[in-house]
Amino acid sequence: NLEDIAQPKCFYILDELRKDCKVPVWHDDQQGTAAVNLAGLYSGLKITGKKIEDIKVGFFGCGAANVATVRILISAGVNPKNILIADSKGVLHSERSDLDDVKYDIKRHLAQITNPDNVSGGPEKIFEDADVVFCYTKPGPDVVKKEWVARMAKDAMLFACANPIPEIWPWEAKKAGARIVATGRSDFPNQINNSLIFPAVFRGTLDVRASVITDEMCIAAAKTLSECAEKIGLNEDYLIPTMDQTWVYPEVAASVGVKAIEQGVAKLTASREDLVKMAEERIRLAQEMTKLLMKEGLIKSL
Repeated sequence: NLEDIAQPKCFYILDELRKDCKVPVWHDDQQGTAAVNLAGLYSGLKITGKKIEDIKVGFFGCGAANVATVRILISAGVNPKNILIADSKGVLHSERSDLDDVKYDIKRHLAQITNPDNVSGGPEKIFEDADVVFCYTKPGPDVVKKEWVARMAKDAMLFACANPIPEIWPWEAKKAGARIVATGRSDFPNQINNSLIFPAVFRGTLDVRASVITDEMCIAAAKTLSECAEKIGLNEDYLIPTMDQTWVYPEVAASVGVKAIEQGVAKLTASREDLVKMAEERIRLAQEMTKLLMKEGLIKSL
């Protein structure tokens, strides 16, 4: 599990380790955040009736979270030609001379595969007619302006995920016209929390002894997370389950394991039903063991 690696090194390190190692390697700031973003998007699309291949997507910020989200959304069916990305200097496009430096390889690549019309300008440009915008920049409020949100498409979705204060307050974004607003906060509706993803991804990966955590496994986790929320009842204020809905984890773990088996990267095979039961039992044992260790004072509660 990779943590706290600055970009752009984090991208190269993850890619090389996934390619060369015989054990699964995961970078939560990239894969975990990207997968939970995709889960929220899947649910939002079900609510708005839009299709993933048609939506126009903006990204405010070009750090690990957004770059990984761009990559997984393209793998999941978003058309890269419908994507605009803005960093601190404005919209990425192929004619930006400041991206020639080798340290900007990732940004230069993104500029080449997105924004075919070479749209230029400040971050406000990515909001124009966008169906969804993902923001991973700096704590707000007022980092995202209400007038920017007002320029988004009908039934727009806004993911304002800076912590501890989102780039714009959810009620301000809704007042400006966004239909669905998600943040990283547990005290607001639609918390986008990668803790909903990585424990289940790890469980599913380990249960089938997968040698790698592929993008397709992450996409499977995102789909199942959205489907679990759908069973409870999707609405503008409930996109994905909350962390206390623990029945979700075995379901997500099983989907990850099934996908690993399908892709031929698992050393063990089992049915989905058996994988759900396996995850439930192992999670139950781990929880009971933790409680016992706390009771005996071997783990001290805070």
